[in-house]
Amino acid sequence: MSRSDLQEEADERAPAHVQGAASFSKFMTVLQIIADAPGTLDIAQLTKRAPFPRGTVYRLVSALIAEGLVTQSGEGGTFRLGPRLLQFAAKTWEDSDLRAIARDFLVSLRDAIDEAVHLAVPSNNRMVYIDKLVGSSRVQMKTSIGGQVELHSTSVGKAWLSGLPEKRLLEVIQSLELRRHTAKTFTTPEALLDELKRTREQGFAFDDEENEPDIRCIGSPIFNRSREPVGAVSISMPVYRHDARRHELCARLVRQTAKQISAELSRMV
Repeated sequence: MSRSDLQEEADERAPAHVQGAASFSKFMTVLQIIADAPGTLDIAQLTKRAPFPRGTVYRLVSALIAEGLVTQSGEGGTFRLGPRLLQFAAKTWEDSDLRAIARDFLVSLRDAIDEAVHLAVPSNNRMVYIDKLVGSSRVQMKTSIGGQVELHSTSVGKAWLSGLPEKRLLEVIQSLELRRHTAKTFTTPEALLDELKRTREQGFAFDDEENEPDIRCIGSPIFNRSREPVGAVSISMPVYRHDARRHELCARLVRQTAKQISAELSRMV
C-alpha cells in the first residue's frame, strides 16, 4: 500500500472535525491545480499533479462538478473553474473598492476610444479581469469578468509587473512559467526584463499580439497610497483597428486613466 493510501485511511479514522478539515484541504488543492491551468488538464494529467491517490482525485472532481465548482469540456475533456465558483467571485468583485472607484473612469476611457476596456488585479501569478466594458464594434475580444491571463504575455500583466520594486519583480519572474503563446511572446527572463524596463520608461505596457494573434492591448498600472501596484487598466483592439495614431492616443488615455484611478484610490483607501 502506498504512503498516500495509508494517509487516506488515517484520514478516514480521524475525528470528524479533523476529517472535515482534511477533506476541505483536498478539495482546495484540486481547485487550485485547475485554477492554475484552466482548460489544459484532463483527468489523467490532473491525477499526476494532485498529491492524492487516483481514486481520491476522481471522487473530489466528481463532487466539485456536482456542486458546479468545476466544469469539464465533454466526456474525458479538460477542466475549468465552474459557474458557481465564478458567481461567488463575482459577488466579491462587485463589492471591490477598486472596481467601484474605477468604474466611472473606465466608462470615460471606453467612450473616448470606443474599444474594449479591462480592469484587472493580480491573483496567484496571474491577472484576473474584474471589470470589462466593450465598444460599439461587433468585433471584440472574447474575454470575460473572472477570466485569468498570464503576466508575461499581456498588457495588464506587464503593466502590473512594471510597478513592482526590483527585488520583488525578480522573485515573481523567477516563479513564472514563461509559456509561448505566439511568435512574439517573451519567453526568457532577460527579454521580459528588457520589455519591463521599456514599460516603466513609457508608463504603459504594449501587448503586440503576444498573448493571442491579431489582438493588441495597451495597459498601465494602478497604484495604492503606498505606491504598490494593485491592478492595471487596459485598452484592447484587433490589429486592423490599431495604427500609429491610435497607439499614441490609447497610450496617453490609458496612462491618464490609471493615474486618475490611482489618485482616487489613494484618497479613499
